Amino acid sequence: MKKLKIFKLLIIAFLLVAQSALADGLIIIPRPEPLPTPYPLEVVYHHVDVKINGNIAETLIDQEFYNPSNHLLEGYYIFPIPKGAVINEFSMEINGEMVYAELLDAIKARQIYEDIVRQIKDPALLEYTGQGIFKVRIFPIEPKSKKKVTISYREVLSSDNGLYEYVYPLNTEKFSAKPLKNVRVKVDLKTNKEIKNIYSPTHPVDVVNKDNHNAVISFEEENTKPDIDFKLYYSTNNDDVGLSLLTYKTGGEDGYFLLTAAPSFIIDENQIDTKDITFVLDVSGSMAGEKLRQAKKALLYCVNNLNKGDGFDIVKFSTEGYSLFGQIESATEPNIKKAEKFINGLKPIGGTNIEDALNLALDEKRNSNRTHLIIFITDGNPTIGVIEDENLLKKIENMNDDKTRIFTFGIGNEINTHLLDKITEQTRAFRTYISENEDIEIKISSFYDKVQSPVLTNISFSFSNGIRTFQTYPSNLPDLFRGSSLTIFGRYSSNGSSRITLDGTVNGEKRVFNIDTDFTNEKDEYDFIPPLWASRRIGFLLDQIRLNRDEKELVDEITQLAREHGIVTPYTSYLIMEDEEIRVSRNELVDHFQTLPPAPELRRENEGDFDAMKEKSGDRSVTASEELQGLNQASNYGETKQGSGRMKYVDEAGIERNLTQQVRNIQGRAVYQSGKFWVDSDLQNEKVKNQKRIQFNSDEYFKLLNEEPETAQFLALGQNVRFYYDNTYYEIYE
Repeated sequence: MKKLKIFKLLIIAFLLVAQSALADGLIIIPRPEPLPTPYPLEVVYHHVDVKINGNIAETLIDQEFYNPSNHLLEGYYIFPIPKGAVINEFSMEINGEMVYAELLDAIKARQIYEDIVRQIKDPALLEYTGQGIFKVRIFPIEPKSKKKVTISYREVLSSDNGLYEYVYPLNTEKFSAKPLKNVRVKVDLKTNKEIKNIYSPTHPVDVVNKDNHNAVISFEEENTKPDIDFKLYYSTNNDDVGLSLLTYKTGGEDGYFLLTAAPSFIIDENQIDTKDITFVLDVSGSMAGEKLRQAKKALLYCVNNLNKGDGFDIVKFSTEGYSLFGQIESATEPNIKKAEKFINGLKPIGGTNIEDALNLALDEKRNSNRTHLIIFITDGNPTIGVIEDENLLKKIENMNDDKTRIFTFGIGNEINTHLLDKITEQTRAFRTYISENEDIEIKISSFYDKVQSPVLTNISFSFSNGIRTFQTYPSNLPDLFRGSSLTIFGRYSSNGSSRITLDGTVNGEKRVFNIDTDFTNEKDEYDFIPPLWASRRIGFLLDQIRLNRDEKELVDEITQLAREHGIVTPYTSYLIMEDEEIRVSRNELVDHFQTLPPAPELRRENEGDFDAMKEKSGDRSVTASEELQGLNQASNYGETKQGSGRMKYVDEAGIERNLTQQVRNIQGRAVYQSGKFWVDSDLQNEKVKNQKRIQFNSDEYFKLLNEEPETAQFLALGQNVRFYYDNTYYEIYE
């Protein structure tokens, strides 16, 4: 019998329980030796359409494979069944013809996986240990031909504290001969109760709320090799604001939590907080031309989309500030007409007096019971009035008695990012930068759409029964707007049941929302929480260094957190490399426990990025500000990889790689590909007492797998792995 070769082609299964192993569709191909690669087939496209009605999910997968070789192939398509899944229906078509799939239980499936691993020496299949499979023969797979496969199945979704989870694996990175031309996941969600807290920790998704009971969630990429599973969470209830909690805690360490809050999509007008808003626009000489033209269009959009009952004013500034009304006025039709005429007549001239402009905006007479927002748009540094950063910030703080939020928009690169960022930090707002080639109108109008309708302002949380939380991000809670949600990551040190209370105001009246839940003593299901919390913590700490001073304690904490949780960016990788090199030279660290591979040129470039982030202006200063805010607001894995385009290097074999693609998060911590080994970051934190060296594919190797099935997550990484598990250091070697 010819030697079997495996080609894991496309992920097609649905995980019902988060602690399940990954579930992929596989094609096993007995291939002739002339084929140049063990993974000859290509995935042309991968489309997933999901319909969820209440807690019933129907998944339809449409995928196309291409055989670019000159060989006629025969294969077996294998569909691993997720642990705990309840599949009501399963059907499969190949090129339009319905086929029958044989069901094998978990014991038979495990033996098949182990036999394949022994024969082809590819441990990736071990991640499916413990799962049953559907199996079907595919023949022929003609040379230079396409093979279309369609699969549909129905499943019952379970919930955790009212939060439902849908998982669709997309981890095909190493198994397609070429990047997939198109990957799309679309979820049409319908429920009887109102939908709340739609959230994906893994992918940037587009959410279209059709009404309170129907939403469409979608993700799409072109020319990609997906390397992470698609996860979606949602909850349902009829409260005006829905709350949900997830926790992660192992061993004796403090736990991690994710708290989400989301309002109803369609709400009565009386539930929308009327607001006062002051638009402050720089009209100095440097704004001449396209900048001012686009800024004026953006202002016209904002003014024409004020809500009924809102108040507004416009302050223009150059050498001095000038207010349209001199105070907040109602958004009546006559006042909007005056504003349109005022905006159309704006002309660029003079210097930049930020002090006078913000003094006018903050001093305006308004309804003190209402939210007051300032949208501040500028392209330069202050040149008139108070121009020193600290003095100007102090003056703004003294003027801002009502804690008005100032949202800053910096246009171009020749701006003082430190000043604008400290203004937003001081006033609990957000910063936005618009490069020379970006559309000012789109950026400002898009932001305005998000803050147009406040639902709950002056938000705070409390936890009952002595639950102690700390290091929560965002540290200063923003307001909650219609169509938006609030995600809070933090740590907790105590356990037990707790009532979480959300306080806020609507039109000057206090509103309170509660959820009864548990902070668990041991729960490792939601292992995506620690790295997302770490990203926010690191973004916050890097901003402190960038805007204030470079303290060793902050650098040490950033280095430790980044290594432990796999937050690899131009600002953190340099710190990790330097730290490990120093400790190896002092014999404080065994060199083969180093996590990042040697990349001297990249290290020098990253050191330059770290130093440049402290600059006050220029393109690298703007980039650093945007990327650190991205880290500090990260809600999915993609957002933790800030600056990934600058993480490429050429390894010792002359192969171009990217550091951000050489890290995986397993059981709440990061594992790195360094040279030919995958190295568990936890090995640097533990004192190794027990050590076992086990040869890959040996009897002892499979004995470990059978006795300790959770080690499969590490073993599946490759043939050379160093990891820490159950007080033992394991080294798997070829």
